[in-house]
Amino acid sequence: MPCLPYLLPVNGAWKQDVTNWIQEDIPSFDYGGFVVGSDIKSATLWMKEDGVLSGVPFAQEVFDQCKLTVGWHYKEGDFVTREEGESKVMVAEISGEARNILVAERTALNLLSRSSGIATASRKLVEAARETGYKGIIAGTRKTTPGLRRLEKYSMLVGGCDMHRYDLSSMVMLKDNHIWSTGSITYAVKEARSVCGFSMKIEVECQSEKEADEAIAAGADVIMLDNFTGSELQIAAMSIKERWQGKKQFLLECSGGLKLSNIHGYLCDYIDIYSTSSIHQGTDVVDFSLKIDAPSGSGPDN
Repeated sequence: MPCLPYLLPVNGAWKQDVTNWIQEDIPSFDYGGFVVGSDIKSATLWMKEDGVLSGVPFAQEVFDQCKLTVGWHYKEGDFVTREEGESKVMVAEISGEARNILVAERTALNLLSRSSGIATASRKLVEAARETGYKGIIAGTRKTTPGLRRLEKYSMLVGGCDMHRYDLSSMVMLKDNHIWSTGSITYAVKEARSVCGFSMKIEVECQSEKEADEAIAAGADVIMLDNFTGSELQIAAMSIKERWQGKKQFLLECSGGLKLSNIHGYLCDYIDIYSTSSIHQGTDVVDFSLKIDAPSGSGPDN
């Protein structure tokens, strides 16, 4: 897969995020660090569930800021599987001052767990879609956790999903409240285009074929069919695409209620994009642990 960590700028706000997260965990005194001191120790990072390894650059930045040396055994985006009979897989080895290892531990694990959970859910949904022959786009949404949007959007990409718009400035999305506030789809699209210019796409949320037709005629680039049932969606999508064939260029998006358990009832070749928050909102995490290596002869690792 492409080297997605290259998306993160060399000196960017995401590194300041990491600094803030470490500071959040130690706002005043590091009592545990005082106890263990600065002896050089080695530690092992374990992945305790099968899944997509994601969040490596964020965890690496935690380790870097804590002045630790890390050797990764897997790459970002690898699907890590435990051997039969094994409860965990070694994904990295770490060395440095004991107090710094323990400072980095929980922040790094939390980031890896959250990121890998989203990437794994994303990978599973895309694979389920491809198994049916669907070749369109599976995307996330803007329903991300405040303060973690960069991590969560990045994790969708690692799992193979589209991020959708990153924020309110990335694309114009006119939803029901925008339409009700302005009075009509046509007026809302016209006003949006007057300020966003030619280079930005305009998407309109539509509750019916009639609204979709108005949005297409007004010049919307993406039509979101929101909260249709599976059968209603397929009928409406086919009708809209056939009615406008050769007249207007636009993309059809479906949103609302899509998840792994019901995706087969939603998939339709007339839909270009399926967006869902199920890949990043309320998803399971992947369990990781970090253990300082016990001295030789002191007993098995727990």
